[in-house]
Amino acid sequence: MISSSTPHPDSPATTRLMVDLAALAANWVTMRDHSGQARCGAAVKADAYGTGADHAAPRLLREGCRDFFVADATEGARLSPLLPGARIYVLNGVFEGSFATILAHDLIPVINSPEQAAFWRASSSGRPYTLQVDTGMNRLGLTPEQAVAHAQDGGPQPCLVMSHLACADDPGHALNAHQIKIFEGLAACFPGIEASLANSGGIHLGASAHHQLTRPGIALYGGEPVNGVQNRMRPVVTAEARVLVVRHAKAGQSVSYGAAHVLARDSRIAVCGVGYADGFHRAGSGAGVPLRRAVAEGAFGAIEGVRVPVIGKITMDLTMFDVTDLPDGAVKPGDWIELLGPTINVEDAAGAAGTISYELLTSLGRRYGRSYVS
Repeated sequence: MISSSTPHPDSPATTRLMVDLAALAANWVTMRDHSGQARCGAAVKADAYGTGADHAAPRLLREGCRDFFVADATEGARLSPLLPGARIYVLNGVFEGSFATILAHDLIPVINSPEQAAFWRASSSGRPYTLQVDTGMNRLGLTPEQAVAHAQDGGPQPCLVMSHLACADDPGHALNAHQIKIFEGLAACFPGIEASLANSGGIHLGASAHHQLTRPGIALYGGEPVNGVQNRMRPVVTAEARVLVVRHAKAGQSVSYGAAHVLARDSRIAVCGVGYADGFHRAGSGAGVPLRRAVAEGAFGAIEGVRVPVIGKITMDLTMFDVTDLPDGAVKPGDWIELLGPTINVEDAAGAAGTISYELLTSLGRRYGRSYVS
């Protein structure tokens, strides 16, 4: 079944994006099965990593997910009516401006400081909350000492205690074992209260990281949960750009801004309606950007499973691909070039732009004609 916010085949947009909700659900099942005895939640913050939370989260609910993690109360309020019976945790916590929204939508704030804890306890009439402890990330959360004091002070206790792994995608990193050990001791200070530590990579660290609730993120959307290990997650996002014109240019001529790319041969160039305004990062340009001094190869597209390189600088709305090596007539105006999908996985696409899959997915622009396949 296909549903879409714009008619997919005949969209007036010059970019289109298809989200495979069945693949998303299958990836969640994989993470659930890897979570052992723990319940498996889902991180759906940042609009479900750019895939569209109002489609992705309900699909995960249908699959059996009941614990959802968002960044702020606005995200939680948007999803609340779509997720009946689910628990929605607000990772950025609570403050005076978000308090009313959290109450109105029965959201569960993740308390990240003694100040947030005092505010919630004084204002919420005993409503549930989660307590985050910093075990080595130095980002959000109470210190271990503050968490122990919180457990012993006689006030209302959390429904969940959590922490966040800093290096879970690198299983051999010493900080993983350090954080696991610290968190195990802290969780014991909250008897009878559920604990959560493992993100996508953390799930692969084994039972010592699982506790009662895991919360995968990037793996659900097709990203690689563990560095250097074959990615077995199913691709969820396919992004494509429309070919606007196919140019013939002579050897010695230049392409795009700054004349950074000079053609070494007579070439055919597919000019496509996608650029950095759509999240096709300028750093992935074929020439003329600092990254090319460190990584020789830039970004690429694909036509019928054959990769074609970006040439010249990616611009705000347009990108040029070298299609010279394809047969004459293989590319024509109106065709679509894959930017991300079955031929170009999200990790390769991100690496070509010098970034990570998280940033690539969450920066997908608003101009894509989106469709959802379930």
